[in-house]
Amino acid sequence: MLIKIRRGWELPESAATPEAVVMGRRGALGTGAALAGAALLSPGLAGTALAQAAMRNPRFQPGRDVTPEGDATNYNNFYEFGGSKSVASAAARLKVNPWSVKFDGLVSQPREIGLEDLLKQVRLEERVLRHRCVEAWAMTVPWTGFPMSELIRLAAPRPDAKFVVFETATQRDTMPGLRQAWYPWPYTDGVTVEEARNELAFVATGMYGKPLPPQNGAPIRALFPWKYGFKAPKSIVRVTFQAERPVGYWEKLQASEYGFWANVNPEVAHPRWSQASERLLGSNERVPTRIYNGYGEFVAPLYANMQNERIWY
Repeated sequence: MLIKIRRGWELPESAATPEAVVMGRRGALGTGAALAGAALLSPGLAGTALAQAAMRNPRFQPGRDVTPEGDATNYNNFYEFGGSKSVASAAARLKVNPWSVKFDGLVSQPREIGLEDLLKQVRLEERVLRHRCVEAWAMTVPWTGFPMSELIRLAAPRPDAKFVVFETATQRDTMPGLRQAWYPWPYTDGVTVEEARNELAFVATGMYGKPLPPQNGAPIRALFPWKYGFKAPKSIVRVTFQAERPVGYWEKLQASEYGFWANVNPEVAHPRWSQASERLLGSNERVPTRIYNGYGEFVAPLYANMQNERIWY
């Protein structure tokens, strides 16, 4: 029955809004622009981030033009707000102030921290990163945020913690999708602690020099650019450390199609479509998919001795 549920990837290719691809961006991002909007959400949060300079990190070169902002913010998977790609209007009801994140499980001291206090303890930067959806569409986005290793440091996991699970908010008064009881709410997914500490793993709090829009995971989301996008939970409220491998939202729904590792590989097809190429939002151009989404230099060593693991799905 679950397989018959209409999902976002069933939309035709023509569903994406055509627009010319933007050519480049400024080399450094000042947080003033990012936080003019943030002040509307939380004056304290705005003041915290204004004190930090979110300069672009040149280590992560996207090798592509940045996706037009309108395409990246109006073509979204966020099933809590609906199964189509047009959830921006519905997601606008998301309550983001105040916001806190709970650290629990195998940590030295379980606690809950307000987002404003969390951001006081990290240094923001901008990274332009490729994002690859399992549905074979892709975008390139300038994200503002901080290395996920900093989040792990603040959480202080115990030595026996091997995996970290991220949980998305469940606001029943703002998220109409939660009424669909056949989905295994809340949305969760996880990675190994080692993956989360990799320098490429990122926690985003903004995009395009602005606070994250609700449909893109406001006010805080995870990014694992070498993995398919369903491994990047949005609107995070809980970070749990555990010894056993977690089973995420999509793996619970259809384990034959969505596994734990979910690393990008053009040579390993999804059971229902090829992954050899991807469609770029904005231009609709089809380009070859790159293994690990082009980030092998950063992450390939993580999987060097996993011959018996299904690391692609």
